[in-house]
Amino acid sequence: MDMPPAETLFNGLPQWVCRQCGYNMIGEMPDVCPFCGATHDKFMTWDETERQFRVSTYAVSDAVSQLLSVPKLGYEHAAYRIETGESVVWIDSPSAFNRNVAQVNVILFTHHHFMGASNQYRQKWNAEVWLHEKDAKHKLAATFDIDYRFTGDFTCHGIEAYHIGGHTPGFTFYIYQDVLFICDYVFLTPEGMHFNPYGPTQETRKQAWRLYEIINGKPLQTVCAYNYFASFADWLPSFKHLLMKQ
Repeated sequence: MDMPPAETLFNGLPQWVCRQCGYNMIGEMPDVCPFCGATHDKFMTWDETERQFRVSTYAVSDAVSQLLSVPKLGYEHAAYRIETGESVVWIDSPSAFNRNVAQVNVILFTHHHFMGASNQYRQKWNAEVWLHEKDAKHKLAATFDIDYRFTGDFTCHGIEAYHIGGHTPGFTFYIYQDVLFICDYVFLTPEGMHFNPYGPTQETRKQAWRLYEIINGKPLQTVCAYNYFASFADWLPSFKHLLMKQ
């Protein structure tokens, strides 16, 4: 069997990135992207991706920053960097691997859909990868290294984690100080807010009520989502209105 070119290999395995959605594929190149269904002519090697896309940082607060690829890579699922004072933690991971990105100690995932280049960052820095057990069982997560498969709520380096399920069985949101990390549980569009449609509709809505019960009344200032961050005072009324819709 012919060996793949050396530039496709990372830690002995080939790795590909879907230009259409940003999903990382580890191992033999599939015919289609297992996440979005794009054909393999839309794939890049991880090395090509690193050359073409820069992981850029945007300040959210004194302790939090947003990580986005420039130019936009696929669906461009943002990750967030939290500097707690005792550690550096990411919420989710960039899709592109850049060797010059500042070191991180822990990667906490909201869910398994976009684990990005977390395996590469884990290898580079010996970072810990955390994902809920129910999502870690999914085939999309099968080729990624997961160090801690948690099963409930917990606190890590001062970051509060709440497992609610809904969008995915293991969906977990996070709070650090006055910042809420909600990822793609809901989408914010010019037409208004709506639930992520890629998941069980009724369960997503049901578990959204638990989310609301936890965050309502907390002194939060900012919401960090999959492609935006916003004022919590503006975001919460829209979320409540969405919940009340039939």
